Order: sequence, then structure tokens, then C-alpha cells
Amino acid sequence: MPSFHHGAVEIAYLDEGEGDPILLVHGFASTKNVNWVYPTWVSELKKSGRRVLAFDNRGHGESAKLYDPAAYEIAIMASDITALMDHLNIERADVMGYSLGSRMAAVLARSRPERLRSAIFGGIGIGLIEGGGPGENVARALEADSLDEVTDPVGRTFRAFADQTRSDHRALAACLRGSRRLMRREEAAGIAVPVLIAVGTADEIAGSADALGKIIPGSRVLNIPNRDHMRAVGDKAYKSGVLDFLAQRK
Repeated sequence: MPSFHHGAVEIAYLDEGEGDPILLVHGFASTKNVNWVYPTWVSELKKSGRRVLAFDNRGHGESAKLYDPAAYEIAIMASDITALMDHLNIERADVMGYSLGSRMAAVLARSRPERLRSAIFGGIGIGLIEGGGPGENVARALEADSLDEVTDPVGRTFRAFADQTRSDHRALAACLRGSRRLMRREEAAGIAVPVLIAVGTADEIAGSADALGKIIPGSRVLNIPNRDHMRAVGDKAYKSGVLDFLAQRK
């Protein structure tokens, strides 16, 4: 698997297919494979004529593990997206995130709009601004000696997922504590690139897609029927909605 260095941080990535580039940014405690390869996002996008890029976020997958929460400030994590684009000499790309990856994409859409053709915020709604998502209870769950010690239901969900993905629990706890800064309402309202917001209707972590859609000018909302935060990722309605959105960007 290829990798590059952003400063001192080594980041593993994939680069497949040909055509207009789309860069995929996975969620907290996931990996590029778990979020994008196994649910067939990469293959579907390649079939649609896209060059597909994805990377393991710092602290995740095959990328460097860091234990200082300051290394995971959300703007720093977002800058890994443009660092990969620079490494591959890509000036502009569509960017699709999921959950934490969408928060990173949102920061980039606000601060570096010239680098994005469009942004797709999967698995994040009004939680981008008003909270939601994993909190300190999840960080403590990750630091527990075993899943058996975790009683908090949300903490158990994320700890079990981290165990399943064979993640570095201490690195994830540091990431969670360092990346918590929410986007202000006025920042979200200033996003000017084309945006699709895609959230499962049973997702209790992301918050309302429609509420966020009312704040980001011109954004489109895709409600993924009967899917929660974990099960929306590979949903057919999600994929077809994204492919339709991307087709309209050409």
C-alpha cells in the first residue's frame, strides 16, 4: 500500500481508476478499507469513470499512530486531505467524507473551497454544529481493559467496532479528544461549494440532515431510509444518490 509523509506523519492511501478524482475520507475508528473498499464504494466509483483516492486518517489503519490529542485538531486532520492532493499533483477534487471524515471535509470546504469541486457529507447532519457524535464516554470505553468493562451503550458500540477493525485504542482516544471542535453556524453558512448531505433516517449520532441543509446555502439532502450510523455506509440508496449528485457536477 503506498504512503506519503505530511510533515512527520506517514499516511497510507490508495489511488485507483481513471477520470475525475474523488477523494474519500473515512469515519472515526474506521479505515479506508472498512469504510470504502469493503462496502464496494471504490469499485462502484471506478465503474462510473472516476479516479478514486482514499487514505487512512492519522491514528487509524496503516497510517501513523499519534498519542497527543493536539495532533488531531480537526483543521490539522483536514489538511491531510490537501496534503494527499498535493502529493499526487491534484488541484481540485470531489471530496466525500463519512462522520469524522465529513467534519474534515466541511472544514476544507470552508477554508479551501478552491480545492473542492463538491463536498459530500455522509453520516453528519446538524451534529456538525450542535454536537452529537462520540464523546468522553467513548474515549473511556476505548481505554478500558476490555469490552466487558464497558457499560455505556454508545461506548460499547464504538469499542466493539474498534476491536473489530483491530485499531490502536489509545490513538483513537487521543483522536477523539483532539478533534472535537464543532463548526460554528456562521462557518457552515459560509460554505460555498456544492454540498450533498447524506444521513440515515435512523442515525441518532449524526443529527438531522435537513437541519444542516437549511444552514448550508444551496445544499442537497439525501435521507437514507431506515439506516443507522453504522449501516448507512454501504446502502444502495446512499450510493445511487451520490452517483446522481456527482453526475450532475460534470
